Amino acid sequence: MIAILDVHYGSEAARTACVLAADWAAAVPVQTWTTMTSPIAPYEPGRFFERELPCLLAALKQAPPVETIVIDGYVWLDEAHSPGLGAHLFEALGRTVPVVGIAKTAFKGSPMAEHVLRPSSKKPLFVTAAGTDVRAAAEAVRLMHGTARIPTLLALVDRLSRGESQ
Repeated sequence: MIAILDVHYGSEAARTACVLAADWAAAVPVQTWTTMTSPIAPYEPGRFFERELPCLLAALKQAPPVETIVIDGYVWLDEAHSPGLGAHLFEALGRTVPVVGIAKTAFKGSPMAEHVLRPSSKKPLFVTAAGTDVRAAAEAVRLMHGTARIPTLLALVDRLSRGESQ
């Protein structure tokens, strides 16, 4: 089971969506849900994890045991392994569940990330990981359902976090 998470912020609260997938190639979720977190920490450059981590942890409290967690963002920010949101999540979970970060934009060029080109895209996704091999994680992202740049279940979790329906 894979938990795919995304957070969307309003002015005073955040909606976190979670999509459970049976495997990397799943076209439809096993289960979905959203949680609301309020109050939320203000955005501080370089401290993004302080704002988003509580939201992710609240949503994961409702999840059954999962083999992997996927987030929208980075696990590592650079080649020196400066921790991004995913690394902080990995630590918060006691390093027991691998975390894969899938980012849509390059962070400082993202030389440490695996660049994944999906079937109908010329622009890559940037994959980083903790607790699992990043190349294997990138190959799993490449194989996720859908032909668009953004895999089907990643697009779904984004819509749900924004309050849209499936």
